[in-house]
Amino acid sequence: MVENKNIPWLSAYGKCRFNLEYPTGTMCESVFKTADEVPNQTALSYMGRKISYKTLKSKILQTAHAFYSLGIREGDMVTVCLPNLPQAVYSLYALNYIGAIASMIHPLSAEKEIVFYLSTVKSKYLIGLDQFYSKLSAVEKQYPLEKLIITGAGDELAPVKKVIYQAFLRKKEEKAVKTQNNTVLWRDVIKGSNTIAQKSQKSAKDVAVILFSGGTTGVTKGIQLSNLNFNALAYQTMEMACYPVRGSKMLAAMPVFHGFGLGVCIHTLMVAGGESILVPRFNVQSYSELIKKNRPNFIAGVPTLYEAITRSNYLDGVDLSCLKGVFSGGDSLSIELKKKFDKYLKDHGATIRVREGYGTTECVTASCLTPIDKEKEGSIGVPYPDTYYMICKPGTFEQCECDELGEICLRGPSVMVGYLDKPEENAITLQTHPDGNIWLHTGDLGSMDSDGFIYFKQRLKRMIITSGYNVYPSQLENIIDGHEAVQMSCVIGVKDEIKMQKIKAFVTLNNGYEESDELKASIMEYCKQHIAKYAMPYEIEVRKELPKTLVGKVAYTVLEKEEAEK
Repeated sequence: MVENKNIPWLSAYGKCRFNLEYPTGTMCESVFKTADEVPNQTALSYMGRKISYKTLKSKILQTAHAFYSLGIREGDMVTVCLPNLPQAVYSLYALNYIGAIASMIHPLSAEKEIVFYLSTVKSKYLIGLDQFYSKLSAVEKQYPLEKLIITGAGDELAPVKKVIYQAFLRKKEEKAVKTQNNTVLWRDVIKGSNTIAQKSQKSAKDVAVILFSGGTTGVTKGIQLSNLNFNALAYQTMEMACYPVRGSKMLAAMPVFHGFGLGVCIHTLMVAGGESILVPRFNVQSYSELIKKNRPNFIAGVPTLYEAITRSNYLDGVDLSCLKGVFSGGDSLSIELKKKFDKYLKDHGATIRVREGYGTTECVTASCLTPIDKEKEGSIGVPYPDTYYMICKPGTFEQCECDELGEICLRGPSVMVGYLDKPEENAITLQTHPDGNIWLHTGDLGSMDSDGFIYFKQRLKRMIITSGYNVYPSQLENIIDGHEAVQMSCVIGVKDEIKMQKIKAFVTLNNGYEESDELKASIMEYCKQHIAKYAMPYEIEVRKELPKTLVGKVAYTVLEKEEAEK
């Protein structure tokens, strides 16, 4: 039973349960259980091809046998450097079946980044895409591998499309691939294996996946996530969806190397018995076409995706009543953008609103979500089932009062095992409180109101100190985004000899507005009406677009670096 006194958010749960039971086995076992229950249901959609749960299970086992024949064993680190292809899904669960650990990285990572990722986890094997073979071959010369496994986008296409792909689009690198002693083609390994993989005896608490993130201190680290972490996330997300996920469709545009993409768009759907529509290459037009063609029930994305959709005409006149869940995460969703996209959904026939989530890779992804039938302006919602939030005064275990700003701390079944080989970082991030529980200190500023709703402000380290005052960029961005001409803004601190830091704002404009001195003056005047004098930007710079990270977040650090180099 739940003790209500420290869980004020229970009143917002409605029909959702706060206490759940979680699988005691592995990620793969959870997916196989679903496959046995709904064998003929579609699990994955890929470029028009439908892959049933029965076929998915068969493909995972086939892949596991192939990997085992290459020498991959329990405990081995295997790096998966793929976009959202069926092979990435097969690899994840095949490695889990064997008991190997999947290290998921971005295929567009630079050569030196890949070497760093490989060496950090001491990976012996790398699975990559044929179109990046030249880069991966150069990586292998710096960091020798036992096997480099190369696959292509065409390997899992439907027969007709596969013939077309192989005839016209397959990269020339394939000839070079065949000549390398330690490099093998995916399809050759899959077809040529007669070995039967030995099923791992690992349990829920064993490490299953490593994802890379800057963590709470901004330094890239390998985050060790267990079978329980992913399975718990799946069960929690299913519960909070407030709509039957089994048999539903979700557009999987968020990448598999990201906790949001892997944990929600893939694993949750595979555990629930839903259909994950794989999107290997993303742009707003193709994403919109997939929505029109597939009519998914769930979509998930970062705020920049929703901002781009509102600026395009690709979904003009399209009925979006099929949507039963629209989730935003990975970055802060401004109040203005939420209002804008909620209206966009309503105007297109949808009966739901954007549900903002919050989380960190240290707990896979989401650990907090706006309830389906209750929201508060500016709030990121309430904690997931079996997840407890506490707002602490920074640097202490002391709990803040209601509405008081402090560090967001949390505990629950999705909290990571720890950073790989980083005991000092673990000591900072995973701390035992006086209550005897281990709490994840997120490094994020936020508050909790009397109803248990959480309000995210920003990263602690992103705070700007100007003339002795603490200024929070996300708060200023929310205000600036309210100007009728502004589509999106980003605020940074610029070094200043007198103030320590002065504030600069970068903006992109809505359609129909052009950069001019008069427009900048209008935005500045708007700021004066809503922003304290000490927090006022000294300059507003108009850009056609703001820099983005590989997963679509606004890369404010790029702007900071540009200003520092001036």
